[in-house]
Amino acid sequence: MPTTSRPLPWYRDEFRASQRASEDRRDAAFRARRRRLRGRSGAAVLLASLTVMVGAAAAAPSTTTPGSSSQTTTQAVQQALGIAADGVYGPQTRAAVKAFQRAHGLLVDGVAGSQTLAALGIAEGRSETQALAARSASTSTTDSALLQRIAQCESGGDPTAVSAGGTYRGKYQFSVASWRAVGGTGDPAAASAAEQDKRAALLLQAQGESAWPVCSGA
Repeated sequence: MPTTSRPLPWYRDEFRASQRASEDRRDAAFRARRRRLRGRSGAAVLLASLTVMVGAAAAAPSTTTPGSSSQTTTQAVQQALGIAADGVYGPQTRAAVKAFQRAHGLLVDGVAGSQTLAALGIAEGRSETQALAARSASTSTTDSALLQRIAQCESGGDPTAVSAGGTYRGKYQFSVASWRAVGGTGDPAAASAAEQDKRAALLLQAQGESAWPVCSGA
């Protein structure tokens, strides 16, 4: 007689139990695989979220508390670099700092550290007013040295000197027009040396070295 694939009655229950056990194992394996996939997906989402947060933090401008020492230092840096002094260390400030560092042979990282602050004439922890005063004093010293060279070239430093034609007068050989343009009165050659120094400094601020085209490069 031909054989049949139907289980014999005496072990039918055992066959069904084995089949159920196999199905249970497949279901368990499927559920475990799904949990692993969910875990990987969650980790990927978390990693992506953290990456976005870190990127946003790096891209966002660094803000400072109004009136804080960090804001004051940032404002001093911005003023020294000639950009808007809003106290926010943002992309514009970093770009300006990098340009300054590159021009002065410093580490180009966009961070106003100790060396960069020193190169800018700003002491760490110093107030904005103090920083401005220091830069003003430095500028004043530079201008004073320049004016001394100009005076020596123009008149030998003689406050009473008058040109041969009488047009240019005093230590800096002012014309009457240039003397009056900076608030001078009377004859420049009759004014005190201190008064002539003051008016010459004002003329330098207003017109630059071009006010003395011959002697400014002496």
